[in-house]
Amino acid sequence: QVQLVESGGGLVQAGGSLRLSCAASGRTFSSYSMGWFRQAPGNEREFAAGISWGGGRTRYAESVNGRFTISRDNAKKTAYLQMDSLKPEDTAVYYCAADRSFGGLGVKEYDYWGQGTQVTVSS
Repeated sequence: QVQLVESGGGLVQAGGSLRLSCAASGRTFSSYSMGWFRQAPGNEREFAAGISWGGGRTRYAESVNGRFTISRDNAKKTAYLQMDSLKPEDTAVYYCAADRSFGGLGVKEYDYWGQGTQVTVSS
């Protein structure tokens, strides 16, 4: 099993940056692809970014491509989401998730989830 804990959320002005972290427990972190999802009030949870188990492949939603960067450090059992040029529409609770396969866009494709961290972007 994998337990995930997100951190790094907060309040930032539009145009600013934040770096989210997702710390994992368990010995098999490097066997899992990781994803970041987000959920704004009244909306469904949506895929933002994903990274393969070795970090060699990444995938981004069109809405964040070019502004967000996903990465991971398997030695530290941590995944990251660097968010630059933030916009008010990026305001949401951000979740990290783990999946055995890479490239999944749907919530149901991921096996393990963190509790989420709030990101608020003011205009």
